[in-house]
Amino acid sequence: MTLQTTFRATALVALLSALAMPALANGNRISLEQSGRFNNVGGAQTGFGQRLTIVQEGRGNVTINTQDGRRNHAVVGQSGRHNNIDTQQWGRRGQVGVAQIGTNHSAVIDQGGQRNVVAVVQVGNGARANVTQSGSNNVVAIIQD
Repeated sequence: MTLQTTFRATALVALLSALAMPALANGNRISLEQSGRFNNVGGAQTGFGQRLTIVQEGRGNVTINTQDGRRNHAVVGQSGRHNNIDTQQWGRRGQVGVAQIGTNHSAVIDQGGQRNVVAVVQVGNGARANVTQSGSNNVVAIIQD
């Protein structure tokens, strides 16, 4: 391999590595917006004070997220049809907020720990919400219209 070929290969690997990095901004915040059909996103955070914000517009979109630690916040908004949210949070004082507008959405939220809060708002026909909490002093609110 010549020096020029090696340099090009190294530059290509560096570029691909940079493109494959997770969507992190400000160290502990992930914000993502998607529009269209059949978009998928998965996110995982561990630690203290993590923030996850996802907005999806369209049809058949899916988001699967997990957060471990304390005082973590996850906010997911979806509009359109046949969108799905699956979020898990483990730790203390976590908060999950879900807003879905449209038809045939589903939300599945699992929380374990103490003093966690879940709020789910679903507006439209055919919405399904399933919240499971374990631990103590947890709160859940589900509003469907």
